[in-house]
Amino acid sequence: MKSKLSLFEITLFPILGCIMTVSKIMLEFLPNIHMIGMFIVIFTIVFRYKALIPIYIFAFLNGIISGFNIWWVPYLYIWTVLWLVCMLLPKNMPTKISIVVYAVVCGLHGLLYGCLYAPFQAIMFGLDFRGMISWIIAGLGFDLIHGIGNFCFGLLIVPLSKVLQKSIRKFS
Repeated sequence: MKSKLSLFEITLFPILGCIMTVSKIMLEFLPNIHMIGMFIVIFTIVFRYKALIPIYIFAFLNGIISGFNIWWVPYLYIWTVLWLVCMLLPKNMPTKISIVVYAVVCGLHGLLYGCLYAPFQAIMFGLDFRGMISWIIAGLGFDLIHGIGNFCFGLLIVPLSKVLQKSIRKFS
């Protein structure tokens, strides 16, 4: 594994983190629909371990823009879960299979977002297990929308990752 960052990557990763942030802001008028999951999977396919850099740039930019508050802390682990799942997937899946697998993984992450967020909420607000489950159930509608949106954007992962890989070969 090549661990050093190239000058190209040092320049590119902040741009990718900014693209994630701007895309989220542009879609904020829609409830829980954004392209963040899609970007995380694409960056993980293309950059592997180094994908954490634009992911955390995105997380910190969100804190800077919207304020480092209680809602922000789960951003430090929720997006990493999606990255980790993608890291565990086989790298060389056939294209037709990978299109479905990546879209499903992206959709499931959106659907399970409330479950991933809930333990932190329970700790911060003193909820017992029953209270945490109630919090998850109350947000299921939003998580369903999140999952559907992530699945739809997830269908773009394979073609966009190929475009990114070609662009990197051309410009780096």
